[in-house]
Amino acid sequence: MIRHLALCGSALALMAAAPAAKVDPATLSADVKVLASDSFEGRGPGTPGEARTIAWLEQRLAAIGLQPAGEHGGWTQKVELLHTRLGTGDVGVNGAALKRDVDIYLSTQQPLQKVLFDKVPMVFVGYGVTAPERGWDDFKDVDVAGKILVTLVNDPDFHATTADDAHGRFGGPGMTYYGRWSYKFEEAARRGALGALIIHETAGAGYGWQTVVAPAGENFDLAGGGGGERLRAQGWISDAYARKLFAEAGLDLDQQMAAARSQSFRPVDLKAKFSSDLAVSSDVVPSHNVLAKLPGTSHADEAILIGAHWDAFGIGPADAHGDTIRRGANDDALGVAGVLELARLFKAAGPTQRTILFGIWTAEERLLLGSEYYARNPVVPMAQTVANFTLDVLNTGGPAHDVILVGDGQNELEDDLARAARAVGRRVTPDALPERGLFFRADHFSVARRGVPTLLLMAMAGPPDLVAGGRAAGEKWLQGYMACYHQACDAWTPALDFRGAAADVDLIWQVSHDLPNSRRWPDWREDSEFRAVRQQSGAPVKP
Repeated sequence: MIRHLALCGSALALMAAAPAAKVDPATLSADVKVLASDSFEGRGPGTPGEARTIAWLEQRLAAIGLQPAGEHGGWTQKVELLHTRLGTGDVGVNGAALKRDVDIYLSTQQPLQKVLFDKVPMVFVGYGVTAPERGWDDFKDVDVAGKILVTLVNDPDFHATTADDAHGRFGGPGMTYYGRWSYKFEEAARRGALGALIIHETAGAGYGWQTVVAPAGENFDLAGGGGGERLRAQGWISDAYARKLFAEAGLDLDQQMAAARSQSFRPVDLKAKFSSDLAVSSDVVPSHNVLAKLPGTSHADEAILIGAHWDAFGIGPADAHGDTIRRGANDDALGVAGVLELARLFKAAGPTQRTILFGIWTAEERLLLGSEYYARNPVVPMAQTVANFTLDVLNTGGPAHDVILVGDGQNELEDDLARAARAVGRRVTPDALPERGLFFRADHFSVARRGVPTLLLMAMAGPPDLVAGGRAAGEKWLQGYMACYHQACDAWTPALDFRGAAADVDLIWQVSHDLPNSRRWPDWREDSEFRAVRQQSGAPVKP
């Protein structure tokens, strides 16, 4: 569990010298305590916990003085989700049974009655990447339609040495979208595969096996095929089982991983047949984004979008302490609390020329589905959305000398953050864990991929340099939090220190509060992959 870090006398003096924060740590704590309480049942989409969450948010937003920005004059935007859950049944390879959640984890995004596979061939496809612009193709001319694909996690250059073709080709340690598990499943589906399994590695995935199995066979998608092509089943296999699978095919996994870092790599037949007979329950779940606004005056058709996600993982299997509620206190009740504080500050500051939109999204934990739905159906078009600020997992270890930046080198908002930090005697530390691919794992990505410049706060990106204890104390806090990531122990306790989170949210206020009254359009860096998207969207750009 996360430990409270007491401030020493010198640290107290340092904090006293800094300007008073506008964001209230006590209010953050109080809001998190409510949202992460047992009565909200882990805020699962389509559950009674959602109804309680939405009602509470509507009440809070109205009390702040915001206007509803949802459908039919209300506070919400309906997002229909396809909800699936795997039930009982068997999984095996070459007739030998696999232990679910030990050897293999599976789910589906198709409304099936059963996940049935009958001796389907398995093929190792390296990193499962097709990236012509980087001169990379793991598939070559091999037809993998109708197969089960086995892939490595992260990018081809994640473990590369200078002797490997992949070295530096995907940006080094920073994960690209090609390294995300979602991309690998999408690419497998595009190629006609029936299923795909990623070999789990904690370093490459950015989280342990306990996080992989946390959804307990449950999955979501946009209903009506809105999510695109989907596999019959997708999932992960443990490193231990992967080594056994490869050895039974006369292959060494480490040697195959090395071979996958070569441009000459070709898919490898694993000489294995995959079978399963698993029950599936599926239904369409009505869920909701919560949308609020402070309407602009002279430029109301342009907007600054501020967001966080309200959902967590709901009720699941009991943990070692018999706890079944995955409360999501930091992920992302705290982000929601931060958005509410920013809403309060903007309301108190008075009318602005541009509209300020607040989006509190559903189904972030289910592949960013709520924010993705909004990006396809926005209140203000993406081309007229000036910037986005997203809060998702904040520092509860205490005041820090720095703020962690996710996605270093993407857009001009980063310069604004650096200036705001310097003004209060702090500094920006670039993402210390770029291999986790956090830039592709939060709701801002849904609008970034449409060209909207974004700034994400996500404390999982590295240990903060805490005022009390420095980077070592920050590392202790981060490791403590990650042990509870997506688990029941991500809960509110009196030991949580919300002052660091408040200071970080205050930086977002400093960065964002001038934009609604300016004619400025923040831009992407010239080498950002999102700059061309912004230019093509019709948004104003620099001459």
